Amino acid sequence: MDLPTVGILHPGSMGAAVASCAATNAGAVVWCEAGRSPASAARAAQFGLTAVATLSEVLKRSDIVISLCPPAAAEGLARDVAGHGFGGVYVEANAISPERVRRIASLLEPDAFVVDGGVVGSPPIGSKTPALYLSGDVGATERVEALFAGTAVRTAVLGTEVGKASALKLAYTSFQKTSRVLVALAVGMAREYGVDQELIEVASRRTDSYLSEPEYIVKTAARAWRWGPELDEAADALAAAGLPPEMLRAAAATLSRWNDARDDSELTLTDALDRFARP
Repeated sequence: MDLPTVGILHPGSMGAAVASCAATNAGAVVWCEAGRSPASAARAAQFGLTAVATLSEVLKRSDIVISLCPPAAAEGLARDVAGHGFGGVYVEANAISPERVRRIASLLEPDAFVVDGGVVGSPPIGSKTPALYLSGDVGATERVEALFAGTAVRTAVLGTEVGKASALKLAYTSFQKTSRVLVALAVGMAREYGVDQELIEVASRRTDSYLSEPEYIVKTAARAWRWGPELDEAADALAAAGLPPEMLRAAAATLSRWNDARDDSELTLTDALDRFARP
């Protein structure tokens, strides 16, 4: 059987690493270099992805397309793909609400098979083994499972209903990301009163407390530009379920104070907290 060609939209830190795993069971993995930054090109080259000139060429060549982009761009990107009449398997793997996933499915079907996907965990680099949760058409989810068989990306199918994978992703996001925002607030307050080391000592007596590991604040600050929109999507999901979204909205707004620290690998804890304290 011929190996599938996979298109990745777009090769960010997660997308490039996931695409590299997909390459294990694919004939080729392609991406569109038009409009992308030199950093994206370097990352794609690092992971052995094949650059093509246009989105049209990516879609013509691809049997399976994986969308991994900032949440705000997900629907517009799917609309662009739909405009080209893509007829393969479209894996909507962004951190967006179940309602948005269903809207995207309505844009692409019936020409394409839409698989709802949710990545939980860090990019599959080194010893990291994230899970890719899937829901949708049985045949389409089986093809995605086969694509990642034997790789660092573990797959799990949640059923045939589009929206389930995204719901699980956002339910996890609601805790995992908001808890880190609360850590930043607690450490920032303690530092203002000169008791930050004492706070960390108190927290270290407990197990599994982010408060005892303030280095996570720096990582949170560097990722805030994409975590904030994820929490807004999670808030939408809460509201759709009749649950109060205000805490996640506030966490997303809080993260926006770090938007200028985007992917800053040189950021220190002091820098992150100083930026946090400035409106």
